[in-house]
Amino acid sequence: MARVKRGNVARKRRNKILKLARGFRGGNGKLFRTANQRVMKALCNAYRDRRRRKRDFRRLWIARVNAAARLNGMSYSSFMGNLKKADIRINRKMLAQLAVIDPSNFSKIVESVKS
Repeated sequence: MARVKRGNVARKRRNKILKLARGFRGGNGKLFRTANQRVMKALCNAYRDRRRRKRDFRRLWIARVNAAARLNGMSYSSFMGNLKKADIRINRKMLAQLAVIDPSNFSKIVESVKS
């Protein structure tokens, strides 16, 4: 069987990993073996956190809406329940934006929900 020289293929594979590891600290960005481990871990974390980001933002929006609702004398759960009963269809992201950017309009929504 003929001898296979893998120099070009192996170098391309290693350079692909080292390119992904650029900016990592110490040997994690320079040495292939440690860079490979760090890149695999980083890609796992990136995959996981793309899903987690959605949860984190939803938690942030809920916290902001809760704080703004309490400033207007209402708890978050009762506010959201009354929003549904009043058939006001505004999602949590928009409510959080209103609470931060335009508190006067948010308080108008709370007043319309209370009555």
